[in-house]
Amino acid sequence: MSFTKVILTAKVPNLGAEADIVRVRSGYARNYLLPRGFAMESSKTAERRLNALKAQRAEREGRELNESEELARKLNKLKITMELATGEQGKAFGSITAADLAEKIKSELGGKIEIDRHKIVLEHPIKSGGDHEVTIKLHHDVTATLHVTVRTSGAGEAPAPVAAEEKPEDRGFKAKVKAKHSK
Repeated sequence: MSFTKVILTAKVPNLGAEADIVRVRSGYARNYLLPRGFAMESSKTAERRLNALKAQRAEREGRELNESEELARKLNKLKITMELATGEQGKAFGSITAADLAEKIKSELGGKIEIDRHKIVLEHPIKSGGDHEVTIKLHHDVTATLHVTVRTSGAGEAPAPVAAEEKPEDRGFKAKVKAKHSK
C-alpha cells in the first residue's frame, strides 16, 4: 500500500484539523479527502497557503473557546430542579440520565443553546433525591458544574395497581383449557 502526504483544509474527525499535514493512504486521499475538499496535495505552493489555514484554524479555535467559556459561566449559575418518581420504600421508578439533563438545560436556557448529552459527565444515572453536582465538559480546557436538585414525588405512595378483570383469554394456555373444561 502506498501513502501520500496531504494538507487538511477542514477539520476531519479522527484525522486532524485544518493546516495539519497528515500521511494517509493514497486511495483515501484520492477518493475521499481530495474530492470533498477536505484536503489538498502537499506541494511547495500548497505549503505557502498553509499560513492562511493556520490563521483560520486559530480563529476558529479561539471562537470555540470563547463560546465555551461563556456557556460555562451560564451553566455555573444555573440551578435545575428535576422530579423523580419513587415508590413506597423510596425506591426510584426510573432515573435521571444525561439525555434528561441535556433536555432540561435546553428548556431552561430558552431552547437557544443545545448541549450534547455526551459532554455531560455522569458515572451512573441519578436515582436518589437531594442535591447533586454534575460536571459538563464543554471544551478540552473548559468544564462547568451544574447544580441539580432532585425532588422525589410519590414517597409513601404505592403505584396504583391496574384494576382489570382477568378473563380466561388473557391467561396462559393451561388456564384456557381449564376454563373450557370447567363449563
